[in-house]
Amino acid sequence: MSQKQSFWYLENIDLATMLCPSKVGAAEHALVHKAFKKGEYIFLPGQYADKIFFIMEGRVKIGTYGDAGKEITKTILSNGEVFGEMTLTGEDQRRNFAQAMEHTKLCVLSVQQMRSLIRDHSSLSLFFMKMLGSRMLEMEKRLESLVFKDSRTRVIEFLYDLAKQKGQRVGYEWVVRKFLTHQEIANLTATSRQTVTTVLNEMESKNILTYDRRRLLIRDMDSLSMEAGVKND
Repeated sequence: MSQKQSFWYLENIDLATMLCPSKVGAAEHALVHKAFKKGEYIFLPGQYADKIFFIMEGRVKIGTYGDAGKEITKTILSNGEVFGEMTLTGEDQRRNFAQAMEHTKLCVLSVQQMRSLIRDHSSLSLFFMKMLGSRMLEMEKRLESLVFKDSRTRVIEFLYDLAKQKGQRVGYEWVVRKFLTHQEIANLTATSRQTVTTVLNEMESKNILTYDRRRLLIRDMDSLSMEAGVKND
């Protein structure tokens, strides 16, 4: 189980059960579950922010637009993760966009519903504190990487982190299902698609990893961590 996905379980929170109508009592009629097609926007920058979203199935890209409308990808979230949480801190206007990367099902809650759940489940408050702290540290790490590391190292470090956070260990190897496209990795690492392709092919030639459209297989995590200049836990 990935580090991000395990947040709910670290606090003994079963997301599906918590959002089950039998658990929210009088509010059950107000629960909303929505489905989004691949490429469909869930929200856009500038829109009113009054909802929090839980991913029940699928993947969601969070990003913004830079100069000349250039898309900047901030993160990609999957099953069991939450987004739109800044509404709990008083944000009333979206700064980012959220887009479904595949057929995606979401549980949508209002700020009032979320606050009610937090009152009923005290562990939720700690969960949100940990989640916000984790995302802040992740953004700081990405910023430091952009300033101090070259494009090759950024891509390798991203692959290492992706395996640790989203991958499943199988013996001595790590498998990441639903591997990202080269362009998506380029957007997340502020590099080019060509650089990503070159790095992936280099790592494959060294027998450190193999990949296709469906999965990334890390054959030698120790070697990948050395290439990235990080300590393998």
